[in-house]
Amino acid sequence: MKKLIYLVVAALMLASCNDFLETENLTQKNSGNFPVNETDATQMITAIYATMNIAVQKGVNKTYFYIAQVASDDCYGGGGENDKDAQASDHIMYNGASLFADFWSARYQGINRANMALANLNNVADEKIRNQKKGEALFLRSYFYFELTQMFENIPLISVAPENVSAAQKAPVQMPADSIYAHIASDLKQAVEIMPDYKWNEVASGTATRWAAEALLARVYLFYTGFYQKDALPLIDGTKLDKNYVITKLNDCITNSGHSLASDFRSLWPYTNSVTKKNSTYQKGAPTWLKDGENPEQVFALKFCYQSAWVSEKLGFSNQYALYFGIRDQSTDYGLNGTYPIGQGWGQGPVAANLWNDWKTEEPNDTIRREGSIYQVKDNFQYGRDAQMEETGLWQSKIVATRAIVGDKDYPSFCSTSDYYGDGTSLGNFQVSSSQDLTLIRFADVLLMQSELMGTADGMNKVRARVGLPAVNYSLDALKRERRFELAFEGLRWGDIRRWHDAETALAKQVGQTIWNKGLETTMKDQGAGYVARYKATRGFFPIPKTEIDLSNGTLKQNPGWDASANFSSWNN
Repeated sequence: MKKLIYLVVAALMLASCNDFLETENLTQKNSGNFPVNETDATQMITAIYATMNIAVQKGVNKTYFYIAQVASDDCYGGGGENDKDAQASDHIMYNGASLFADFWSARYQGINRANMALANLNNVADEKIRNQKKGEALFLRSYFYFELTQMFENIPLISVAPENVSAAQKAPVQMPADSIYAHIASDLKQAVEIMPDYKWNEVASGTATRWAAEALLARVYLFYTGFYQKDALPLIDGTKLDKNYVITKLNDCITNSGHSLASDFRSLWPYTNSVTKKNSTYQKGAPTWLKDGENPEQVFALKFCYQSAWVSEKLGFSNQYALYFGIRDQSTDYGLNGTYPIGQGWGQGPVAANLWNDWKTEEPNDTIRREGSIYQVKDNFQYGRDAQMEETGLWQSKIVATRAIVGDKDYPSFCSTSDYYGDGTSLGNFQVSSSQDLTLIRFADVLLMQSELMGTADGMNKVRARVGLPAVNYSLDALKRERRFELAFEGLRWGDIRRWHDAETALAKQVGQTIWNKGLETTMKDQGAGYVARYKATRGFFPIPKTEIDLSNGTLKQNPGWDASANFSSWNN
C-alpha cells in the first residue's frame, strides 16, 4: 500500500531567510512519485527542519535548550514575578503538569517527518543527493531523540513510518534509555558513513552535514558514557561504538570539514555587527560580526529571519531565545538606558554571580571571553524594575537582542540578514526583531571534545590561544573550566555537570548568592526541597507532560520526583 505523504512545509529557512519554498499542493504525491529529484528531497527534508522553529513558536521556555540554560548553575530563572515557569525550572520544580507538551509534540512531529523521509528517499536516483538528504534526516531524528531523552529519559521510540491507519493509531511503547541511545548512535553512525564530504561553505547555511553528525556523535557519546557510566555506545544490531571510533570521526571533522575557529571570539556574537557603535570595552578592536553563512566556526545552527510578527504562526521566524534572555525594562525610568548595545527582553536567565566570580578567580586574564560573554549592569543598575526576580546585575550577551542607534532612532533589537534595524514598525518591535542564528554546535566545542576524549591539551590550547591565554597541560579539571568559560550560555553546561556527576555540588553553590527580587535585596534560597534534594529526586530529568500520560491511558509512566511536592506556587522569600 502506498503511503500518502502530507507535507506541511512552512516558509521556514533552510538556505537563507529570503529563499522560501513555493506554495504547492503536495497531497496528491505518494511514495511512488515523490521524492524523485533534489527539489523533491529538499522539500521533504525542509519539513523536518521546520519543526525546530515550530518548537520555538510554541514557547522557548518549553524547550530543552532553554531548560539547559536556566537549570544549570550558571543562570537563574529570573523574569517577572509572573514568570513562574522560569523560576520553577531553575529550581527543578514545575508550574503546570503539562508545560512541556508543545515541545514534546514538536519533537515527535519532527521524528515522524524524518521517518517518512527515510522511508521514501530511496526514490531519489542521484546517489550523492540521496545520501546527503538521508544523512540530514538521520541527523535531525537523532538530534530530536537526544534532546528528548536528556529531558525525559525513558520515552516512546518511533523509528518507522506507519504503513496504515491502524499502525498509526497504535500507542508507542516507552523505552529505556539504552534503547533510545542505541537508535541515536545507529542513526549517527549511518549518517557519518553515507554523507558526502562537502566543506562547510559548500552547503546552505543551517544544513546538517557529515561534520555536524560527527560532532553530535561525540556529544552523545560523552553524555551517555558519562551520565550512565558506560564504556561505549550501544547500537541496534547489538554491537557497540567505542571511544576510538568516536575519536576517528571527530578527527575527520577537524581535519576535513574546512571548519575553523573564528579569528576573534567577539565576532561570533551579534554585538559586533557593522551598525552597532563599538563603544563598549568588549567591542573595541573586535572585527565585524560573522553573519549567517560567513562563520567557519558554526557547525550547525537553527535559522531565523526577519519575516516575523507578533502572531502565533510567525513567532517561530524570530529568535525568541534572544527575547527571553534580554534585559528587562530598559527605559530611562528604570535606569537601564546605559546597557547599549545589549537589547531589551524578558529578563529570564540572569547570570549567577558565582560564574563571574569563579571566572575572575580561576582565569583572571580571560578578559575577552568573560566580558564578551557577560554584561555587567551593576554600575548603572536600579534594583526594583517591574517585579524582576532573581536579579544579579549580570546578563549574558551571547544570545540576546542587540540594540543600535541609527541617527536619532534607538532600535531595541536588530535583524541579522543585512544588519538592517527596521523602519519603526514591525522590525522595531523588540519581541520579534531578533533574527540571528542560534548556534547549536560550534567548532570550539569540537576541539574541546577532542581534548576530553583523547586526554590531550591540543584542542583545548587552540581555543585558549584565540583569546591570548597561555597553553596548559591537560587535566579533566582544566578541561571542565575551559568548557564552562568558552561555552557559557550555549546550552551545554547542564549536560556537562550531569555527565560529570558534578551537578549536586555545582547547584548547591547557588544558595546564599546575593539577588534582588522586586527591588529587595535578599539571597538565593532553596525552593521546595532545595536544589540538591530536587536533583537527587529527579536526576535532572523533567516531567513527562501529563496530557501525554493521559492520552496513553497510563502506558507512559511519570519520572520519579514529580509528584505534588514539586509544584512551584510562588517564590519563597
